[in-house]
Order: sequence, then structure tokens, then C-alpha cells
Amino acid sequence: MEILITGGAGYIGSVMTEYLVSQGHDVDVLDNLSRGYRDAVAVNANFIEGDISDTLNIFDEGKKFDGIIHLAAHSRVEESVQNPALYWKNNVIGTQRLLEFARIREIPRFVFASTAAVYGVSAASPITEDTPPSPANTYGMTKLTMDMAIESYAKAYGITGTSLRFFNVSGTFRGRSERHLPETHLIPVATARIQRNEAVTIFGSDYPTRDGTCVRDYIHVVDLARAAELALGRSTDGSYKVFNLGNGNGYSNLEVVKTIGDLLGVAPQIEFADRRSGDAPELVASSLRITEELGWTPSIPALIDIVKSSLEA
Repeated sequence: MEILITGGAGYIGSVMTEYLVSQGHDVDVLDNLSRGYRDAVAVNANFIEGDISDTLNIFDEGKKFDGIIHLAAHSRVEESVQNPALYWKNNVIGTQRLLEFARIREIPRFVFASTAAVYGVSAASPITEDTPPSPANTYGMTKLTMDMAIESYAKAYGITGTSLRFFNVSGTFRGRSERHLPETHLIPVATARIQRNEAVTIFGSDYPTRDGTCVRDYIHVVDLARAAELALGRSTDGSYKVFNLGNGNGYSNLEVVKTIGDLLGVAPQIEFADRRSGDAPELVASSLRITEELGWTPSIPALIDIVKSSLEA
């Protein structure tokens, strides 16, 4: 397939690109490098520095794509609350212009990196695709808005749209690992602090969970790439589908930190802080739908193996 990946210089995007190239696909990467890294892009991919809102001007009419994987979005929850204008402009307006590019150039498939954040502080566990969305922050709101935009384009214009709602992503693939500024994800943050013999901060110790700390579902980044490839293989029937992507197993923040410490051979120092606003006690995915419809199952389901992979960075 001829595939366009937006945001392909970021963590998930660079792994997605490397994986799809390794599977024999021809990949173009579009990234404005505001939060990505040129050296992360697979050498066999065609890199274009540019913005998603300008795709009609970047690619001439002779350039044909079989599908788009849209990963270019701002994704920091706290930043989205503090600076919502940035998120509505980049995530929503930029995506609508990318959808226009797909419509005008008759690109039949559109795969979107959605997020568990659309569910907000859900009481359901595990969360299914039928769980009512209720985003608790601007980031989740913009992602849900994009889900709805893709669904409407699919119905009106015959684009086959797929939203993949990722839960917590980690792991490495061919040297590509989490690389965010600032880094906010638990596994890389805790790893760095333990290696420096510093205390790891866990927010909240009084949640209604087995050890009082938040419970989350972790998925290996390569399993996301596999899911995206399967989504690209869907029949071009103009349908819209939402699929959750997780392991279906929840691990508490305390369990994650202790697992990292065990693998590093260090007893981690842990300090507890107040809960963060908007943090759900438990977010665990049901991925039964994508298993039944696309045959996807996680190839690296165990937390210890995901953490081992992350430590290879």
C-alpha cells in the first residue's frame, strides 16, 4: 500500500512508520517537527516537513495514497486545559483540513489515533466501545470531536474511517522509544528517577483500587502498529468503526513502579502526592471488538515484558 502517516516523527508515528516499511508498504511521513524528531523517521520512508492543514498544497494531484494514518496531534492533558486554543486549532481544524484532503483526492481509508481520554472518568470496567464518552479535559474533547468528524465524512463521502482508541502505550521497536519533552508518562519517568536514585511520585493513594493507586491498561507500541495495518486492510465500504486497543488487564501505578524497580534490581523510593484532578481510579479496555472483527490480539500482553522492552531504550 501507499500510505501517508501524519506525525510520523513522533514516538508512535516513528514506530508505525518503521513497522509498516518493514512489512513492505511504501510510506510518506508528514510532520512539522514541532514535537517530533527527524532522526526518528525510518530511512526507507519519504519524509516531508509540513503541516497537516496544508496537505492540499504539499502533495500534487498526481500523488496517490491508499490510506492515511493520522497521528499528528497535541496530546498533553495539562497543556490542553491551560491552552485550549492550541488544541482546538491543531487537533480539530488541522484534522478537518486533512479530511478535506482525503475527500478531494479520493483517498479511501482514514485511520485515526484516538484515545481512552474520550471516556473521561468512566465508572465502567472494562471499557467497551459502547461506553458513553465523557471527556474530562480539552485533549479528550478534541479527540472525540475528531472521531465524530471522521464518522460524518465516512457517511457522507464514502471514506472508510477507523478510530483506534489507545490506552497507555509503551515499549520500543528497533531503537525507537518514548521521547517527549516534557516526559509525563509513568514508565519512562519512573525509570529515569529510579536510575538516578530519586523518589518516584505517585499521585493519589486512596483510590478504590487494590492498593489505593490508579489502575491503567498498558499496550506495546508495536501492537498499535499491527492494529493500524489491520485497520488499513478493512474493506473500503465507507463504514466507520471504533476499536479500543488495550490488553484488558489493569496494573496499578504502584505495581508498575515496583516492576521497574525489580527489573533494575533496585528497591524504588516512592512518595505519594495528592490526587490529580480528572484522574479516573481505573481505566481498562475491552478489545473484544477488534479481536472479533479484525483478528487482532496483543502479541506482548504482560506488563513485565512491556517494561523490559521500555528498558531497552
